[in-house]
Amino acid sequence: MTAEQLRSRLEFYRDLGIEYIYNRIGQTLAESAPEPVPEPVKVAPVTVLPTLEPAGDSLDQIRLDIGECRRCRLAEARHSIVFGSGNEKARIVFVGEGPGADEDEQGLPFVGRAGQLLTQMIDNTAAKEGIPIRRADVYICNVVKCRPPENRTPLPDEMQTCGQFLYRQLLAIRPKAICALGATAMKALLDTKEGITRQRGRWHKWRDIPVMVTYHPSYLLRQYNQQARREAWEDLKTLFHYVYD
Repeated sequence: MTAEQLRSRLEFYRDLGIEYIYNRIGQTLAESAPEPVPEPVKVAPVTVLPTLEPAGDSLDQIRLDIGECRRCRLAEARHSIVFGSGNEKARIVFVGEGPGADEDEQGLPFVGRAGQLLTQMIDNTAAKEGIPIRRADVYICNVVKCRPPENRTPLPDEMQTCGQFLYRQLLAIRPKAICALGATAMKALLDTKEGITRQRGRWHKWRDIPVMVTYHPSYLLRQYNQQARREAWEDLKTLFHYVYD
């Protein structure tokens, strides 16, 4: 088991409420007994489980801990690690799936066609609703920080490996709400197998932070998705009014 797998397993146990792991430290036989009888097994705590939120954590520290990451196969073909961008004290964090070709080239999230649409959605919705924010006022990141080959969906182990850094980002920022863009972000945050059409437009929770699920902008770029685009705008209106009203 690798160090990353061990950490993930320990964090899973912590989420279940288990604070310590115990280990057998010795077992002897009673010499005077007519038959060998083992003494009670002695146990002692061998580790305190790690927390997802290290003391004094910050986005700078998380970026430093990622380093020149080689933790999974996505590192093999990437050009850039796309950490995230925006207001580090944002009241809303948008979480997408993973970098595309433009993001991999520039090292910034949502800068391609889908990113341009997301910017329009944020700026135009806020303006129409009289909410004085723009894209620069929110924080944007992805479930995985490296581009999957041919923009395929990240695999479960890739999401799990990179997920620790996403969770630390969210805990370091502590937004008032999170917006999950698309099914991959929804599954990473909510651990659900339901489809996005049943989950979008509704409030959920990641830890103690409300989560609004909506469609990924790349899905909305398809011409036949006009209804989905209208629904996504409604989702953003609900999100913005919850956070800023």
